[in-house]
Amino acid sequence: MADSIARATGRDPLDASASAAPVGPEGEHAPPSDAPPGGARPAAAAPAPRGGASARAPRSAGGGPSPGVGRQNLEQELSRVGAKRWLGRLGAVAAIAAIIAAIVVWRIRTRPPPPPRYVVAELTTGDVLEVVQSTGQVKPLTEVQVGAQVSGRITKVYVDFNSLVKAGDVLAEIDPTLFGAQIDSNQAQLEAANASVVRAEASLATAKQRLDRAKKLVAEGVGSQADLDTAQGAYDVALADVAASKAQVAQLRAVLRSSTTNLQYTRIFSPIDGVVINRAIDPGQTVAASFQAPTLFVIAQDLRKMRVLADIDEADVGRLREGMEADVSVDAFPGETFRGKVSQVRYSPLNQSGVVTYAAVVEVDNPDVKLRPGMTATVSVRSAEARGVRRLPNAALRFKPAPERDKDGKEIKAPPLEALPPKKGRVYVLTDATPGAEKIEPRVVDVGITDGVFTALMTDLGPLKVVTDENDDPSRSGRGRGPRLF
Repeated sequence: MADSIARATGRDPLDASASAAPVGPEGEHAPPSDAPPGGARPAAAAPAPRGGASARAPRSAGGGPSPGVGRQNLEQELSRVGAKRWLGRLGAVAAIAAIIAAIVVWRIRTRPPPPPRYVVAELTTGDVLEVVQSTGQVKPLTEVQVGAQVSGRITKVYVDFNSLVKAGDVLAEIDPTLFGAQIDSNQAQLEAANASVVRAEASLATAKQRLDRAKKLVAEGVGSQADLDTAQGAYDVALADVAASKAQVAQLRAVLRSSTTNLQYTRIFSPIDGVVINRAIDPGQTVAASFQAPTLFVIAQDLRKMRVLADIDEADVGRLREGMEADVSVDAFPGETFRGKVSQVRYSPLNQSGVVTYAAVVEVDNPDVKLRPGMTATVSVRSAEARGVRRLPNAALRFKPAPERDKDGKEIKAPPLEALPPKKGRVYVLTDATPGAEKIEPRVVDVGITDGVFTALMTDLGPLKVVTDENDDPSRSGRGRGPRLF
Protein backbone atom coordinates (compact mmCIF):
# COMPACT_ATOMS: atom_id res chain seq x y z
CA MET A 1 0.00 0.00 0.00
CA ALA A 2 2.83 2.35 0.89
CA ASP A 3 4.49 1.66 -2.45
CA SER A 4 1.36 2.77 -4.35
CA ILE A 5 1.21 6.00 -2.37
CA ALA A 6 4.85 6.61 -3.03
CA ARG A 7 4.33 6.16 -6.75
CA ALA A 8 1.32 8.55 -6.67
CA THR A 9 2.97 11.34 -4.66
CA GLY A 10 6.59 10.89 -5.55
CA ARG A 11 7.50 10.80 -1.84
CA ASP A 12 8.01 8.30 0.86
CA PRO A 13 4.78 8.28 2.90
CA LEU A 14 6.76 7.49 6.06
CA ASP A 15 9.11 10.45 5.63
CA ALA A 16 7.63 13.22 7.81
CA SER A 17 10.01 15.82 6.56
CA ALA A 18 8.87 15.17 3.00
CA SER A 19 5.20 15.31 3.96
CA ALA A 20 5.40 18.59 5.90
CA ALA A 21 8.00 20.94 4.47
CA PRO A 22 9.06 24.06 6.55
CA VAL A 23 6.99 27.17 5.95
CA GLY A 24 8.53 30.60 5.62
CA PRO A 25 7.38 33.77 7.30
CA GLU A 26 5.25 34.76 4.35
CA GLY A 27 3.33 31.51 4.42
CA GLU A 28 5.38 29.95 1.67
CA HIS A 29 7.35 26.83 1.90
CA ALA A 30 10.93 27.37 2.78
CA PRO A 31 13.49 25.74 0.60
CA PRO A 32 15.02 22.64 1.92
CA SER A 33 18.26 22.75 3.75
CA ASP A 34 20.13 21.17 0.86
CA ALA A 35 18.83 23.79 -1.65
CA PRO A 36 21.47 25.44 -3.81
CA PRO A 37 22.88 28.82 -2.70
CA GLY A 38 21.03 31.98 -3.57
CA GLY A 39 17.67 30.77 -2.48
CA ALA A 40 16.86 29.17 -5.81
CA ARG A 41 13.79 26.96 -5.73
CA PRO A 42 13.88 23.44 -6.90
CA ALA A 43 12.51 22.63 -10.32
CA ALA A 44 9.39 20.98 -8.95
CA ALA A 45 7.54 22.51 -6.03
CA ALA A 46 5.86 20.28 -3.50
CA PRO A 47 2.09 19.97 -4.02
CA ALA A 48 -0.16 21.90 -1.71
CA PRO A 49 -2.00 19.89 0.89
CA ARG A 50 -5.61 18.88 0.17
CA GLY A 51 -8.32 21.21 1.36
CA GLY A 52 -7.07 24.36 -0.26
CA ALA A 53 -4.45 26.94 0.69
CA SER A 54 -6.19 27.68 3.97
CA ALA A 55 -5.74 24.11 5.12
CA ARG A 56 -2.46 24.60 6.80
CA ALA A 57 -0.78 21.92 8.71
CA PRO A 58 -0.80 22.65 12.43
CA ARG A 59 2.48 23.80 13.68
CA SER A 60 4.39 22.77 16.66
CA ALA A 61 5.57 25.11 19.33
CA GLY A 62 8.92 25.47 17.64
CA GLY A 63 7.34 26.63 14.38
CA GLY A 64 7.56 23.24 12.52
CA PRO A 65 4.75 20.80 11.50
CA SER A 66 3.00 18.61 14.05
CA PRO A 67 4.40 15.06 14.37
CA GLY A 68 0.97 13.38 13.77
CA VAL A 69 0.28 15.09 10.48
CA GLY A 70 2.28 12.62 8.31
CA ARG A 71 0.74 9.52 9.87
CA GLN A 72 -2.78 10.94 9.50
CA ASN A 73 -2.24 11.67 5.81
CA LEU A 74 -0.82 8.18 5.36
CA GLU A 75 -3.86 6.53 6.94
CA GLN A 76 -6.22 8.55 4.77
CA GLU A 77 -4.35 7.58 1.62
CA LEU A 78 -4.26 3.93 2.64
CA SER A 79 -8.01 3.85 3.28
CA ARG A 80 -8.72 5.37 -0.13
CA VAL A 81 -6.54 2.83 -1.95
CA GLY A 82 -8.05 -0.10 0.02
CA ALA A 83 -11.57 1.00 -0.82
CA LYS A 84 -10.72 1.11 -4.52
CA ARG A 85 -9.21 -2.39 -4.39
CA TRP A 86 -12.24 -3.88 -2.65
CA LEU A 87 -14.53 -2.20 -5.15
CA GLY A 88 -12.49 -3.80 -7.95
CA ARG A 89 -12.75 -7.23 -6.36
CA LEU A 90 -16.50 -6.90 -5.91
CA GLY A 91 -16.83 -5.92 -9.55
CA ALA A 92 -14.85 -8.97 -10.70
CA VAL A 93 -16.98 -11.29 -8.54
CA ALA A 94 -20.14 -9.74 -9.92
CA ALA A 95 -18.89 -10.20 -13.50
CA ILE A 96 -18.05 -13.87 -12.89
CA ALA A 97 -21.47 -14.46 -11.32
CA ALA A 98 -23.15 -12.84 -14.32
CA ILE A 99 -21.18 -15.07 -16.72
CA ILE A 100 -22.13 -18.22 -14.78
CA ALA A 101 -25.78 -17.19 -14.71
CA ALA A 102 -25.72 -16.58 -18.46
CA ILE A 103 -24.17 -20.03 -19.07
CA VAL A 104 -26.79 -21.71 -16.88
CA VAL A 105 -29.62 -19.93 -18.68
CA TRP A 106 -28.13 -20.84 -22.07
CA ARG A 107 -27.73 -24.50 -21.09
CA ILE A 108 -31.30 -24.69 -19.82
CA ARG A 109 -32.71 -23.08 -22.95
CA THR A 110 -30.63 -25.16 -25.40
CA ARG A 111 -30.92 -28.47 -23.54
CA PRO A 112 -32.73 -31.06 -25.74
CA PRO A 113 -36.05 -32.35 -24.50
CA PRO A 114 -36.03 -35.65 -22.61
CA PRO A 115 -36.35 -38.76 -24.79
CA PRO A 116 -39.79 -40.32 -25.06
CA ARG A 117 -40.59 -43.04 -22.59
CA TYR A 118 -41.46 -45.63 -25.23
CA VAL A 119 -39.76 -46.74 -28.42
CA VAL A 120 -42.39 -47.20 -31.11
CA ALA A 121 -42.48 -48.57 -34.63
CA GLU A 122 -44.91 -48.11 -37.47
CA LEU A 123 -46.62 -50.99 -39.19
CA THR A 124 -45.21 -51.74 -42.63
CA THR A 125 -46.40 -53.59 -45.70
CA GLY A 126 -44.23 -56.27 -47.24
CA ASP A 127 -43.52 -59.96 -47.64
CA VAL A 128 -43.10 -62.45 -44.80
CA LEU A 129 -41.31 -65.70 -45.58
CA GLU A 130 -41.39 -68.46 -42.99
CA VAL A 131 -38.27 -70.58 -43.29
CA VAL A 132 -36.88 -73.68 -41.63
CA GLN A 133 -33.13 -73.39 -41.33
CA SER A 134 -30.66 -76.21 -40.90
CA THR A 135 -27.21 -77.35 -41.90
CA GLY A 136 -26.12 -80.38 -43.85
CA GLN A 137 -23.47 -81.91 -46.05
CA VAL A 138 -23.27 -81.63 -49.82
CA LYS A 139 -23.15 -84.97 -51.62
CA PRO A 140 -23.46 -86.14 -55.23
CA LEU A 141 -26.90 -87.19 -56.32
CA THR A 142 -25.53 -90.64 -57.28
CA GLU A 143 -22.34 -91.90 -55.70
CA VAL A 144 -20.85 -95.36 -56.35
CA GLN A 145 -18.09 -97.01 -54.36
CA VAL A 146 -16.01 -99.31 -56.58
CA GLY A 147 -14.23 -102.19 -54.83
CA ALA A 148 -12.22 -105.32 -55.61
CA GLN A 149 -13.84 -108.75 -55.75
CA VAL A 150 -10.55 -110.67 -55.52
CA SER A 151 -7.36 -110.30 -53.55
CA GLY A 152 -4.04 -109.57 -55.12
CA ARG A 153 -1.40 -107.01 -55.98
CA ILE A 154 -2.34 -103.88 -57.93
CA THR A 155 -0.26 -103.75 -61.09
CA LYS A 156 -1.81 -100.80 -62.95
CA VAL A 157 -4.01 -97.79 -62.10
CA TYR A 158 -5.46 -95.98 -65.10
CA VAL A 159 -7.37 -93.08 -63.44
CA ASP A 160 -6.74 -90.38 -60.87
CA PHE A 161 -8.78 -87.86 -58.89
CA ASN A 162 -11.25 -85.85 -61.03
CA SER A 163 -10.83 -88.23 -63.98
CA LEU A 164 -13.88 -88.45 -66.21
CA VAL A 165 -14.85 -92.06 -66.89
CA LYS A 166 -17.52 -93.93 -68.79
CA ALA A 167 -19.25 -97.16 -67.90
CA GLY A 168 -16.97 -100.09 -68.80
CA ASP A 169 -13.68 -98.19 -68.62
CA VAL A 170 -10.86 -100.09 -66.90
CA LEU A 171 -9.85 -98.30 -63.70
CA ALA A 172 -7.11 -100.64 -62.44
CA GLU A 173 -5.69 -104.15 -62.80
CA ILE A 174 -4.72 -106.85 -60.29
CA ASP A 175 -1.94 -109.33 -61.03
CA PRO A 176 -3.71 -112.19 -62.97
CA THR A 177 -0.91 -114.81 -62.74
CA LEU A 178 -2.39 -116.88 -59.93
CA PHE A 179 -5.84 -116.75 -61.45
CA GLY A 180 -4.56 -117.94 -64.82
CA ALA A 181 -2.83 -120.90 -63.20
CA GLN A 182 -6.01 -121.75 -61.36
CA ILE A 183 -7.89 -121.83 -64.64
CA ASP A 184 -5.33 -124.20 -66.15
CA SER A 185 -5.63 -126.52 -63.15
CA ASN A 186 -9.39 -126.52 -63.31
CA GLN A 187 -9.28 -127.19 -67.03
CA ALA A 188 -7.11 -130.27 -66.50
CA GLN A 189 -9.40 -131.55 -63.80
CA LEU A 190 -12.36 -131.10 -66.11
CA GLU A 191 -10.70 -133.11 -68.83
CA ALA A 192 -9.95 -135.92 -66.37
CA ALA A 193 -13.55 -135.90 -65.27
CA ASN A 194 -14.70 -136.19 -68.87
CA ALA A 195 -12.48 -139.25 -69.27
CA SER A 196 -14.03 -140.74 -66.17
CA VAL A 197 -17.43 -140.30 -67.73
CA VAL A 198 -16.33 -142.18 -70.84
CA ARG A 199 -14.93 -145.01 -68.72
CA ALA A 200 -18.07 -145.17 -66.63
CA GLU A 201 -20.24 -145.29 -69.73
CA ALA A 202 -18.16 -148.18 -71.11
CA SER A 203 -18.54 -150.07 -67.87
CA LEU A 204 -22.24 -149.41 -68.00
CA ALA A 205 -22.46 -150.87 -71.50
CA THR A 206 -20.65 -154.04 -70.41
CA ALA A 207 -22.90 -154.40 -67.38
CA LYS A 208 -25.92 -153.96 -69.63
CA GLN A 209 -24.82 -156.79 -71.91
CA ARG A 210 -24.26 -159.14 -68.95
CA LEU A 211 -27.65 -158.31 -67.54
CA ASP A 212 -29.36 -159.02 -70.85
CA ARG A 213 -27.58 -162.35 -71.20
CA ALA A 214 -28.53 -163.40 -67.68
CA LYS A 215 -32.16 -162.55 -68.32
CA LYS A 216 -32.14 -164.62 -71.53
CA LEU A 217 -30.63 -167.68 -69.82
CA VAL A 218 -33.16 -167.51 -67.02
CA ALA A 219 -35.94 -167.25 -69.56
CA GLU A 220 -34.65 -170.36 -71.36
CA GLY A 221 -34.41 -172.20 -68.04
CA VAL A 222 -30.71 -172.77 -68.20
CA GLY A 223 -29.58 -169.83 -66.07
CA SER A 224 -29.81 -169.35 -62.36
CA GLN A 225 -31.56 -166.56 -60.55
CA ALA A 226 -28.36 -165.76 -58.65
CA ASP A 227 -26.49 -164.96 -61.83
CA LEU A 228 -29.34 -162.70 -62.86
CA ASP A 229 -29.24 -160.82 -59.56
CA THR A 230 -25.47 -160.36 -59.81
CA ALA A 231 -25.73 -159.00 -63.33
CA GLN A 232 -28.50 -156.64 -62.24
CA GLY A 233 -26.35 -155.31 -59.39
CA ALA A 234 -23.36 -154.73 -61.61
CA TYR A 235 -25.51 -152.83 -64.05
CA ASP A 236 -26.91 -150.58 -61.34
CA VAL A 237 -23.40 -149.80 -60.08
CA ALA A 238 -22.19 -148.96 -63.56
CA LEU A 239 -25.19 -146.70 -64.08
CA ALA A 240 -24.42 -144.87 -60.83
CA ASP A 241 -20.79 -144.44 -61.82
CA VAL A 242 -21.83 -142.77 -65.03
CA ALA A 243 -24.06 -140.35 -63.14
CA ALA A 244 -21.30 -139.58 -60.62
CA SER A 245 -18.78 -138.97 -63.36
CA LYS A 246 -21.11 -136.60 -65.14
CA ALA A 247 -21.75 -134.75 -61.87
CA GLN A 248 -18.02 -134.44 -61.35
CA VAL A 249 -17.72 -132.95 -64.79
CA ALA A 250 -20.45 -130.43 -64.04
CA GLN A 251 -18.77 -129.46 -60.78
CA LEU A 252 -15.41 -128.94 -62.43
CA ARG A 253 -17.04 -126.87 -65.14
CA ALA A 254 -18.49 -124.62 -62.43
CA VAL A 255 -15.09 -124.32 -60.80
CA LEU A 256 -13.62 -123.41 -64.14
CA ARG A 257 -16.24 -120.75 -64.68
CA SER A 258 -15.50 -119.36 -61.20
CA SER A 259 -11.82 -119.22 -61.95
CA THR A 260 -12.54 -117.53 -65.24
CA THR A 261 -14.73 -114.97 -63.46
CA ASN A 262 -12.04 -114.30 -60.87
CA LEU A 263 -9.62 -113.72 -63.69
CA GLN A 264 -12.01 -111.16 -65.10
CA TYR A 265 -12.26 -109.53 -61.65
CA THR A 266 -8.57 -108.72 -61.85
CA ARG A 267 -9.62 -105.90 -64.16
CA ILE A 268 -11.67 -103.26 -62.27
CA PHE A 269 -14.26 -101.52 -64.45
CA SER A 270 -16.29 -98.34 -63.95
CA PRO A 271 -19.98 -99.18 -63.42
CA ILE A 272 -21.33 -95.72 -64.39
CA ASP A 273 -20.48 -92.57 -66.28
CA GLY A 274 -19.09 -89.93 -63.96
CA VAL A 275 -16.03 -88.44 -62.33
CA VAL A 276 -13.60 -90.06 -59.90
CA ILE A 277 -13.84 -88.16 -56.62
CA ASN A 278 -11.70 -90.54 -54.57
CA ARG A 279 -8.87 -92.99 -55.28
CA ALA A 280 -7.60 -95.19 -52.45
CA ILE A 281 -4.97 -97.36 -54.18
CA ASP A 282 -1.61 -97.07 -55.87
CA PRO A 283 0.34 -99.51 -58.08
CA GLY A 284 2.09 -102.18 -56.04
CA GLN A 285 -0.43 -102.09 -53.23
CA THR A 286 -2.00 -105.40 -52.14
CA VAL A 287 -5.72 -105.60 -51.56
CA ALA A 288 -7.48 -108.31 -49.57
CA ALA A 289 -11.09 -109.18 -50.32
CA SER A 290 -11.61 -111.98 -47.83
CA PHE A 291 -14.80 -110.82 -46.07
CA GLN A 292 -15.66 -107.39 -47.48
CA ALA A 293 -14.69 -105.84 -50.77
CA PRO A 294 -12.29 -102.95 -50.14
CA THR A 295 -13.30 -99.60 -51.65
CA LEU A 296 -10.78 -98.57 -54.28
CA PHE A 297 -12.59 -95.71 -56.04
CA VAL A 298 -15.57 -93.43 -55.46
CA ILE A 299 -17.31 -92.23 -58.61
CA ALA A 300 -19.97 -89.50 -58.73
CA GLN A 301 -22.38 -89.82 -61.59
CA ASP A 302 -23.06 -86.10 -62.28
CA LEU A 303 -21.73 -83.18 -60.24
CA ARG A 304 -24.09 -80.77 -61.98
CA LYS A 305 -26.85 -82.12 -59.78
CA MET A 306 -26.09 -82.33 -56.07
CA ARG A 307 -28.03 -83.05 -52.91
CA VAL A 308 -27.81 -81.80 -49.34
CA LEU A 309 -28.65 -84.04 -46.40
CA ALA A 310 -30.02 -81.50 -43.91
CA ASP A 311 -30.67 -82.38 -40.27
CA ILE A 312 -34.13 -80.98 -39.44
CA ASP A 313 -35.09 -80.51 -35.81
CA GLU A 314 -38.05 -82.56 -34.66
CA ALA A 315 -39.92 -79.35 -33.80
CA ASP A 316 -39.71 -78.17 -37.43
CA VAL A 317 -40.06 -81.43 -39.35
CA GLY A 318 -43.87 -81.15 -39.33
CA ARG A 319 -43.69 -78.00 -41.48
CA LEU A 320 -41.72 -79.64 -44.29
CA ARG A 321 -43.25 -81.19 -47.38
CA GLU A 322 -41.74 -82.69 -50.50
CA GLY A 323 -41.48 -80.16 -53.30
CA MET A 324 -40.89 -77.10 -51.09
CA GLU A 325 -38.34 -74.63 -52.42
CA ALA A 326 -35.08 -74.19 -50.57
CA ASP A 327 -32.08 -71.85 -50.65
CA VAL A 328 -28.63 -73.34 -50.12
CA SER A 329 -25.48 -71.37 -49.27
CA VAL A 330 -21.91 -72.39 -48.50
CA ASP A 331 -19.01 -70.52 -46.93
CA ALA A 332 -16.89 -70.96 -50.05
CA PHE A 333 -19.18 -68.59 -52.00
CA PRO A 334 -20.51 -65.95 -49.58
CA GLY A 335 -23.48 -64.01 -50.85
CA GLU A 336 -24.35 -66.62 -53.50
CA THR A 337 -27.50 -68.72 -53.20
CA PHE A 338 -28.16 -72.05 -54.89
CA ARG A 339 -31.76 -73.01 -55.62
CA GLY A 340 -33.12 -76.40 -54.73
CA LYS A 341 -36.18 -78.41 -53.72
CA VAL A 342 -36.98 -80.85 -50.96
CA SER A 343 -37.12 -84.29 -52.56
CA GLN A 344 -37.49 -86.43 -49.44
CA VAL A 345 -38.13 -86.16 -45.70
CA ARG A 346 -36.99 -89.40 -44.14
CA TYR A 347 -38.83 -91.11 -41.32
CA SER A 348 -35.72 -92.59 -39.73
CA PRO A 349 -34.71 -90.52 -36.66
CA LEU A 350 -31.17 -89.51 -35.83
CA ASN A 351 -30.43 -89.26 -32.11
CA GLN A 352 -27.26 -87.40 -31.19
CA SER A 353 -26.73 -86.67 -27.49
CA GLY A 354 -30.47 -86.67 -26.88
CA VAL A 355 -31.24 -84.30 -29.79
CA VAL A 356 -33.57 -85.92 -32.31
CA THR A 357 -33.39 -84.81 -35.93
CA TYR A 358 -34.68 -86.09 -39.25
CA ALA A 359 -32.83 -86.08 -42.55
CA ALA A 360 -34.28 -84.03 -45.38
CA VAL A 361 -32.86 -84.48 -48.87
CA VAL A 362 -32.63 -81.22 -50.84
CA GLU A 363 -31.69 -81.55 -54.50
CA VAL A 364 -29.66 -78.57 -55.73
CA ASP A 365 -28.78 -77.48 -59.25
CA ASN A 366 -25.01 -77.06 -59.68
CA PRO A 367 -24.52 -76.00 -63.31
CA ASP A 368 -21.11 -74.38 -62.73
CA VAL A 369 -19.89 -77.26 -60.53
CA LYS A 370 -19.17 -74.83 -57.69
CA LEU A 371 -20.59 -77.09 -55.02
CA ARG A 372 -18.17 -79.83 -54.06
CA PRO A 373 -18.85 -83.08 -52.23
CA GLY A 374 -18.38 -82.77 -48.49
CA MET A 375 -19.07 -79.03 -48.19
CA THR A 376 -21.07 -77.84 -45.19
CA ALA A 377 -24.18 -76.05 -46.42
CA THR A 378 -26.82 -73.89 -44.77
CA VAL A 379 -30.31 -74.78 -45.95
CA SER A 380 -33.32 -72.46 -45.71
CA VAL A 381 -36.56 -74.18 -46.66
CA ARG A 382 -39.44 -71.80 -47.42
CA SER A 383 -42.24 -73.53 -45.58
CA ALA A 384 -44.78 -70.68 -45.97
CA GLU A 385 -44.97 -67.18 -47.41
CA ALA A 386 -47.29 -64.18 -47.28
CA ARG A 387 -46.96 -61.48 -49.95
CA GLY A 388 -47.89 -57.84 -49.50
CA VAL A 389 -49.32 -58.11 -45.98
CA ARG A 390 -49.29 -55.78 -43.00
CA ARG A 391 -46.51 -56.82 -40.71
CA LEU A 392 -45.27 -55.83 -37.29
CA PRO A 393 -41.83 -56.30 -35.74
CA ASN A 394 -41.45 -59.29 -33.47
CA ALA A 395 -40.08 -57.00 -30.78
CA ALA A 396 -43.60 -55.62 -30.38
CA LEU A 397 -44.91 -59.10 -29.55
CA ARG A 398 -42.16 -59.60 -26.97
CA PHE A 399 -42.54 -56.20 -25.29
CA LYS A 400 -43.85 -56.04 -21.73
CA PRO A 401 -44.09 -52.67 -19.94
CA ALA A 402 -42.06 -52.16 -16.81
CA PRO A 403 -44.07 -52.33 -13.59
CA GLU A 404 -45.27 -49.05 -12.14
CA ARG A 405 -43.93 -47.78 -8.81
CA ASP A 406 -45.49 -45.82 -5.99
CA LYS A 407 -44.14 -42.64 -4.39
CA ASP A 408 -41.77 -44.65 -2.24
CA GLY A 409 -40.31 -46.41 -5.27
CA LYS A 410 -41.90 -49.77 -4.50
CA GLU A 411 -43.15 -51.88 -7.36
CA ILE A 412 -46.90 -51.99 -7.87
CA LYS A 413 -47.99 -55.52 -8.69
CA ALA A 414 -50.20 -55.71 -11.77
CA PRO A 415 -52.77 -58.47 -12.35
CA PRO A 416 -51.42 -61.35 -14.49
CA LEU A 417 -52.23 -61.33 -18.17
CA GLU A 418 -54.44 -64.05 -19.57
CA ALA A 419 -52.94 -66.76 -21.73
CA LEU A 420 -53.50 -66.41 -25.44
CA PRO A 421 -54.55 -69.20 -27.82
CA PRO A 422 -52.49 -70.08 -30.90
CA LYS A 423 -52.35 -67.51 -33.69
CA LYS A 424 -53.00 -64.73 -31.17
CA GLY A 425 -50.57 -62.11 -29.93
CA ARG A 426 -50.51 -59.18 -27.53
CA VAL A 427 -49.07 -55.82 -28.51
CA TYR A 428 -49.08 -52.40 -26.87
CA VAL A 429 -50.10 -49.40 -28.95
CA LEU A 430 -49.28 -45.76 -28.24
CA THR A 431 -52.52 -43.85 -27.66
CA ASP A 432 -51.05 -40.57 -26.36
CA ALA A 433 -47.65 -39.30 -27.49
CA THR A 434 -47.54 -36.21 -25.24
CA PRO A 435 -43.96 -35.90 -23.90
CA GLY A 436 -43.88 -36.90 -20.27
CA ALA A 437 -47.43 -38.22 -20.36
CA GLU A 438 -47.29 -41.03 -22.93
CA LYS A 439 -50.03 -43.63 -22.66
CA ILE A 440 -50.15 -47.14 -24.05
CA GLU A 441 -52.87 -49.77 -24.25
CA PRO A 442 -52.65 -53.54 -24.77
CA ARG A 443 -54.33 -55.02 -27.83
CA VAL A 444 -54.87 -58.70 -28.67
CA VAL A 445 -54.32 -59.24 -32.39
CA ASP A 446 -54.43 -62.11 -34.87
CA VAL A 447 -51.01 -63.05 -36.20
CA GLY A 448 -49.82 -65.21 -39.07
CA ILE A 449 -46.48 -66.58 -40.13
CA THR A 450 -43.17 -65.06 -39.06
CA ASP A 451 -39.69 -64.88 -40.54
CA GLY A 452 -37.96 -64.23 -37.23
CA VAL A 453 -37.96 -60.43 -37.69
CA PHE A 454 -41.50 -59.58 -38.80
CA THR A 455 -44.85 -61.28 -38.22
CA ALA A 456 -47.84 -61.07 -40.52
CA LEU A 457 -50.62 -59.05 -38.86
CA MET A 458 -54.19 -60.13 -39.52
CA THR A 459 -55.87 -57.43 -37.38
CA ASP A 460 -56.32 -53.85 -38.56
CA LEU A 461 -54.73 -51.44 -36.07
CA GLY A 462 -55.15 -48.38 -38.27
CA PRO A 463 -52.48 -45.67 -37.94
CA LEU A 464 -51.53 -46.65 -34.39
CA LYS A 465 -47.90 -47.28 -33.59
CA VAL A 466 -46.79 -50.35 -31.68
CA VAL A 467 -44.38 -50.19 -28.75
CA THR A 468 -41.18 -52.20 -29.14
CA ASP A 469 -39.15 -51.05 -26.11
CA GLU A 470 -39.17 -48.76 -23.10
CA ASN A 471 -36.56 -46.16 -22.17
CA ASP A 472 -35.30 -45.82 -18.61
CA ASP A 473 -37.44 -43.46 -16.53
CA PRO A 474 -35.40 -42.05 -13.60
CA SER A 475 -38.51 -40.69 -11.89
CA ARG A 476 -39.99 -44.21 -11.68
CA SER A 477 -36.81 -46.06 -10.82
CA GLY A 478 -35.79 -43.71 -8.02
CA ARG A 479 -32.48 -42.88 -9.63
CA GLY A 480 -33.30 -39.41 -10.87
CA ARG A 481 -30.66 -36.72 -10.95
CA GLY A 482 -30.51 -33.13 -11.95
CA PRO A 483 -29.46 -31.90 -15.37
CA ARG A 484 -25.76 -31.72 -16.11
CA LEU A 485 -24.45 -28.23 -16.78
CA PHE A 486 -21.06 -29.25 -18.12
